[in-house]
Amino acid sequence: MYSVVAYQVASAINIKQSRQQLPWQLLFQDSDELYFTDANEKYIYIFQYGMVCFFNMSKREIETALQHIQPFSINYIKQKLSDSVQVVIEPNTLKVEFDQVMLPHFDEEMIRLVMLNTSQSVALNRYSEITEELLTETNKHTLYLEENGKLDISGNKLKRFIGKILNIKNKISENLYIFDSPEITWENEVLNKLNQDLKQSFDLKDRYRLIHDRIEIIKENLELFKDIMDHRESSLLEWTIIILIVIEVIDLFIAKLLNFI
Repeated sequence: MYSVVAYQVASAINIKQSRQQLPWQLLFQDSDELYFTDANEKYIYIFQYGMVCFFNMSKREIETALQHIQPFSINYIKQKLSDSVQVVIEPNTLKVEFDQVMLPHFDEEMIRLVMLNTSQSVALNRYSEITEELLTETNKHTLYLEENGKLDISGNKLKRFIGKILNIKNKISENLYIFDSPEITWENEVLNKLNQDLKQSFDLKDRYRLIHDRIEIIKENLELFKDIMDHRESSLLEWTIIILIVIEVIDLFIAKLLNFI
């Protein structure tokens, strides 16, 4: 039995520098991922969005590997989110269970798919926590609006909040390919089945939709806040213009009155 463990170690990892300087043998690469082997039947999978996954490595080996990766990490995380699954080699068997994957033979591409989906699961956990916190913060503003009939957030803070939501949405779309299949699965029926079974076992699509729905709810609330704030600023501008006109009329009236006198 082999262990797959994925960690969220940073907000981002520099893939180019990692490829050039990490000591392991590179098996696969693209602009967002690096797939290494450290030794016989040991693998390390690094993702640009700050995820690292290990196959068949001890805690000490993982700690050593993370020390190698840390210099290329942006906003390194000490309290790491993680997820794990066990891999069992069972001849003529391809089966995905809740916390165990059974493979018909030892295959580095099958293992890569297990590591990929385990990493995506951890990333979803991270974005789920982030969106839950943002939704809670949004609900505080809507509750204040309900109770007081006005907003308790400034225009500048609201703009930053909207920017934060948009950045998170962009990162999720860029880094998580829950609905896409890796190229290796396109012409291999066994790999395609394994990939789909892993997505289903980790419940990736439903969890992704939940996060997406939260973001849409937050966006709708923020758009409403923006409309209310724009209306308030527009009303303030209208009153300012009215007051200026009144002052000008009074000034003109006083000037004519003085001339008459």
